[in-house]
Amino acid sequence: MASARNLAKRIQSRAEKGLRFDAQTPDPTRLEIVRDFYESELGLVKEQHRSGASGREVVSGLNAIVDTLVKALSQPAFEAFNEASDGVPVALSLVAIGGYGRAELCPLSDVDLMFLYPSNTSPKALAFAQENLVQPILYPLWDIGLKVGHSTRTVDDAFTEARKDIQTKTALLESRLVYGSHSLYEGFENSYNLFYRQEDPKGYIQQRLRDQRDRRNRYGDTVFMQEPNIKNGVGGLRDYHNTLWMARVRLNVSDVDGLGEQNYLRKNELSEFKDAYDFLLRTRNELHFRSTRPTDLLSLEMQPKVAYRLGYQDRNLLTRVEKFMRDYYRHAENINRISKTVESRLSIISQPGAGLNPLKSIKSLLLARRTERVREIDGFVIRGKEIGYVDENVFKDDPNRLIRIFRHTQQRKLALDLDLSSLIRASAGLIDDQVRDSSDANLSFRTILQESGNVYPTLKLMHSRGIIGKFVPEWDRLTCLVQHEYYHRYTADEHTLNTILELDHIFSSSDPIYERYRNEIHELRLPNLLYLILFLHDIGKGQSIKGHAKIGLEMADPILERMQVSEENRELVLYIIKNHLEMVRFWQKYDIEDPDTARVFADQTETTEKLRLLFIHTFCDARGTAKGLWNQYKETLHATLFSRAMAEMKADGRIEERYQRKRESLLASLLETGIPGIAKEEISAHFEKLPDRYFVHSSREDVVLHIQMINQLFRELAETESADSLTPVIDWREDINRSLIAVNVVTWDRAGLFHKLAGSLNVAGYSIHSARATSRNDDIAIDTFYVAASDDKSRTVGDATMIFEECVKDALIAGSDLYPVLQNIIQESSKDLFDESNNPLLESFQPQVRAYVDEALDRTILEVQAPDTLGLLYSIAKRVFEHGFDIKFARINTEKDIAIDTLYIEPADTKTEATEDRLQSLQDAISEAVAREQETVVDQRS
Repeated sequence: MASARNLAKRIQSRAEKGLRFDAQTPDPTRLEIVRDFYESELGLVKEQHRSGASGREVVSGLNAIVDTLVKALSQPAFEAFNEASDGVPVALSLVAIGGYGRAELCPLSDVDLMFLYPSNTSPKALAFAQENLVQPILYPLWDIGLKVGHSTRTVDDAFTEARKDIQTKTALLESRLVYGSHSLYEGFENSYNLFYRQEDPKGYIQQRLRDQRDRRNRYGDTVFMQEPNIKNGVGGLRDYHNTLWMARVRLNVSDVDGLGEQNYLRKNELSEFKDAYDFLLRTRNELHFRSTRPTDLLSLEMQPKVAYRLGYQDRNLLTRVEKFMRDYYRHAENINRISKTVESRLSIISQPGAGLNPLKSIKSLLLARRTERVREIDGFVIRGKEIGYVDENVFKDDPNRLIRIFRHTQQRKLALDLDLSSLIRASAGLIDDQVRDSSDANLSFRTILQESGNVYPTLKLMHSRGIIGKFVPEWDRLTCLVQHEYYHRYTADEHTLNTILELDHIFSSSDPIYERYRNEIHELRLPNLLYLILFLHDIGKGQSIKGHAKIGLEMADPILERMQVSEENRELVLYIIKNHLEMVRFWQKYDIEDPDTARVFADQTETTEKLRLLFIHTFCDARGTAKGLWNQYKETLHATLFSRAMAEMKADGRIEERYQRKRESLLASLLETGIPGIAKEEISAHFEKLPDRYFVHSSREDVVLHIQMINQLFRELAETESADSLTPVIDWREDINRSLIAVNVVTWDRAGLFHKLAGSLNVAGYSIHSARATSRNDDIAIDTFYVAASDDKSRTVGDATMIFEECVKDALIAGSDLYPVLQNIIQESSKDLFDESNNPLLESFQPQVRAYVDEALDRTILEVQAPDTLGLLYSIAKRVFEHGFDIKFARINTEKDIAIDTLYIEPADTKTEATEDRLQSLQDAISEAVAREQETVVDQRS
């Protein structure tokens, strides 16, 4: 930049007057001259920095000072060396490498120099040169406080070291001549440019990407650390540097503007990238000016001081730091996001098989995409494992898609392509009050929060694209909010997301620490409600960290109403938000060995549902605060209070009282409003003939739909000679907001009904994500399945309905065996090598099958937990039928590729009993079937 060049000229002009010495100048005198010049010039640059000079201007000025000193010291040293060499000039170049080679020095940066010699220089000559050059050039620089590193290499040595060590290879990418032989350096530079472009550039990119990943993991894997590292942290200077290094090797660009010229960055992205880098440089400069030793940690102690000097001068320290750190995180996130965008594009053209020409490689990629299976859904196009847009007006045409797109990616395990990712960020402003109040958008968002074990990645993606804060403006106040509490390691938004990650782990991790919580979560009526609770639990911190639980209660209520959360569930969410600090307070403050402690806490939490929610929430909240905060001692206290409070509740007989109240309230409401075409007696009969658990899990809309379907079944029965030949009533609805299909089936209950319905769905090409099966006491079965396409074939709802209905007729009426057809489908689907799960729990998960009689409930229960496969539910239900049992109730869920199924079963022959031997036989048969399902998948993929 022009200002940097002018600054260098001014420094050189002052050097000509004040930096005068020669080979005969005594060492102490020369050191005094060098020190005076350095301190004077450093002071001037510091004044410019404090006056608002950009980060780049300051580092260029500091670089110019060091350049001037090195040249001034090198001139007499080189002359003396040549005289000592019998007057024969020695080809020698003094080369700046690394950050110094990049001409970007912060006040306490390392200064890296390389003494470069011709390849034919003998070891003796090298030793002689070093003996005569190191002391006169480097000693004065060390003595004035500069941290100077140096190496001595011939040209061949440089290439040898670059081949062995990627750090050396990278440092030499940014070399430049400071003093000495121009011809020697130019020859080296030209050869090195060819070397790094032709010698395994793809391997270099892959290694840099691995280094990037490892470094980010070491520094918390998030931008939003409470005390970020400006250089090495996520979104720090090193992310920017790595982007340029990879681009230089792969694209032959010399600076960041080259990324724009080659269309790797859009104009606005390039501007954001450069602005963010300058902000971080300016921050690092101030941190260094305030420090006596090299540091890149922006500590809590230094934040208000650095902020003040950078223009954030609020008298209130917390306000000052909050404003400064919000800007810091915004810029760091821009570097993080944009660097990953470039990394992704470079990674594509650096895969095996990509050519040397990156533009040709991209063209080849686009041509290859034409041969991929392509599907369109909701204005988007799916190619392989990526999703893009059909038209760039996709979000203008329907802004609700800005929420729905993330449900599509979550449910189908897709990645946003680069163009769609950029379009989402650019379109975030389309989210207005109409979108926030939209039933479609809110249903999509709630469904995202119900994907057990897989919510964090989607919310993280939404947050990084600026969508969450637009959709929930109250939550946006948490973004980049520094929590001034010693035990909080992350910003408020990052902490919230981390708590959700912990809940994902409860559902999906094999780590024993989560097992207790996983057991309890499956006892909840709505386990996934915890995601919504965690999402909102710290919402009050947007107004004030002090008293945030009470504030959050007031803020969350209108949000929940806007999200169309039911009144019953809102009560639970608000209760946990209000009391989310209470469980820790109890076991920290009171004697949990005292029986009164458990009794009082049980009274306060009121129900087992609230107790379990609070138990799991507290664990996630603490684990998401900082690594190491949760320890075995706290775990013991926490678990002990929970166990004793639960025992108090069970002894008091208060469990499940609200279920009956909900049933009575819903019945009264439906009788008051009525259902068109349905007699009130028919509504009342429906409620009388079903168990309480049906109403716990069914919404008002579900109940109305089922009553209407049963009414249709009775009408068709009147026109049919035999109930056995009666086709089931099927309601098939594509729920685009959930990115699933809801299939409701009402028919006469009969032996093997459930497994035949499940198998028919599998044959029709759909995998079952969840299911509920309930029977009325008049032998009418109500089965609900939530399904998704199990392959890439495009089907209309009409086609799928037709295939399913034909399968059901064949299975129920004609008695056809679906097993052979289903086995062929399973074998074909298992051959898809690109559909393997990345869930670590699958590798170590041992299937669990348990059939037993629960004396307290007076129910025979079958529980199955196993890696989910196409046809698993069919296999389980088929064995139940073959062993002489009927399914009276089923709760089917898939959590992070693990099937968690609970079935209530009864002997088909009411004159027989569910003996231990019969249950053990059923348990063994299902265990064997589950193992065989897994072996089939493994064999096909190996």
